[in-house]
Amino acid sequence: MSGLHVEIAQRFLSEPGQRAGFVLLAAFLLSFLFIRTSARLIRNPKVTWWPGNVTTKGGLHLHHLVFGILLLLVTGFLDFALAPTSPWLEVLAALFGVGAGLTLDEFALWVHLDDVYWSEQGRSSLDAVVIAALLGGLVVIGLAPFEQSSDGSPVGSLVVVVLIVVLVCAIAIFKGKPIMGLVGVFLLPVALIGAVRLATPSSPWARRRYPESGDKMARSQARFERSRRRRLRLRDAIGGAPSH
Repeated sequence: MSGLHVEIAQRFLSEPGQRAGFVLLAAFLLSFLFIRTSARLIRNPKVTWWPGNVTTKGGLHLHHLVFGILLLLVTGFLDFALAPTSPWLEVLAALFGVGAGLTLDEFALWVHLDDVYWSEQGRSSLDAVVIAALLGGLVVIGLAPFEQSSDGSPVGSLVVVVLIVVLVCAIAIFKGKPIMGLVGVFLLPVALIGAVRLATPSSPWARRRYPESGDKMARSQARFERSRRRRLRLRDAIGGAPSH
C-alpha cells in the first residue's frame, strides 16, 4: 500500500463518526450474509448438523427479525442515553449493525405481514439490504445528500440546484429505477443516467408515455427482460431461489 493510501486510511479511521459508521456497515453486511446462509442451510434437508430455527416450547417460531429489532432498540437507546466514546461507540455500532442485518433480512415480512421469506415477494428483502448498504456506504465514505450543490453558492442558486437534483432523481424513480434515483441524491450523474435511459415497462413513466404497441415499449420490454434475468440469477445466488 502506498504512503497516500496509508494516509487516507489513517485519516478515515481517525474520525469517530466515520469509524463507527464503517463498523456498523461491516457488521450489517456480515450479519446479513450469516443469517441468510443460516436460513439456506436450514432449508436444505441434507444439512442435519445446523441447529435450525429458534422455537419456543409452545411451538412458536421466533423470526430473527425479533432479535434484530431488540438489538436496534437497546443499542439505539444506549447510544442516545450514554453518548459513549471509543471503544464503546464502536461496540454499540457493531451491535446496531447486527440488529439491522437481522431485521432487514426479513424486510418482506414487515410489508406483507406474512411469512413470505422464500416466496417471490420475499425478494424485496434483498432489495432493501442492497439499498441500505449502498446509501450507508455513501455516507460512510463522506458523501452527503446534495453535496454537489453545497459549494458556497448564493441561497437562490442553491435552491435551484437542489430542485434540479430532486427533479432528476424523481424522474429516475418514476422510470422504475429507484436505486439509481436514491443514489443520485448523493451522486447526481447516477440519477441522470437513470433519467435519460428507457423506463422499465411497468413503471409509471412507461405506462403514461410509451404506447402499448409502440417501439419504445417494445425496446423497454426486451431490455427489462434481459436485466431481470441477470438480477434474478444474482438474487438467487445471494439469497436462494424462492420456492413459490
